[in-house]
Amino acid sequence: MDIRALVFDVFGTVVDWRSGVARDIRRLVPDVDAEAFADAWRSQYLPSLDQVRRGELPWTNLDELHRASLDELLAEYGVPNTPESVRAELVLAWHRLDPWPDSVPGLERLKKRFVIASLSNGHVALLVNMAKHGGLPWDTVLSAELFEHYKGDPEAYLGAARLLGLPPEQVMMVAAHIDDLAAARACGLRTAYVHRPQEYGSQPAVPPPSSDPEADVSVASLTELAEHLNA
Repeated sequence: MDIRALVFDVFGTVVDWRSGVARDIRRLVPDVDAEAFADAWRSQYLPSLDQVRRGELPWTNLDELHRASLDELLAEYGVPNTPESVRAELVLAWHRLDPWPDSVPGLERLKKRFVIASLSNGHVALLVNMAKHGGLPWDTVLSAELFEHYKGDPEAYLGAARLLGLPPEQVMMVAAHIDDLAAARACGLRTAYVHRPQEYGSQPAVPPPSSDPEADVSVASLTELAEHLNA
């Protein structure tokens, strides 16, 4: 493989969204089950993106989508009088998620050989804040916001390759989600699957597969990916 750049899904692949979001829920809304609330909030993620993809909503960034689903969930969980300041702070929980233990060491190794960039549905401000918080050493921050198309749409993957000045086959999409990788492959990108069994906690309702047979490589960490790619 003649790979020149790696682009990374971020939520779940590079950072542990569940622990970080639950931590802030526990701090700010102590009367709810923090983990259950975090899971319920995340379950609204794909349906929200699909509303934008189908044209039911105009382009809407992730903060705005998270805020809309948050307002619904606070009412559902019996805390409809949560102050505006707390709601705003909860949305910012998604900006300060911690990396998995292998993420920064793996990215630093990969960066020595390849261009590395995010390719996330998070918007640019969110991704920059998260990189500052977690020390993520991106060469550049690429976001669905730049293309006004969420991942799954070809414009996101092809747009990333275009901005990096590379043909799709010289770009590798790295993700813990098989649907993301399948969409990237359909656009000609190479793919690497990262097994993140703890993304939804220690006992997820649907455990993620240990590998993706369609991917060019399946690994258990970003440090293992660096080893595989001789970085």
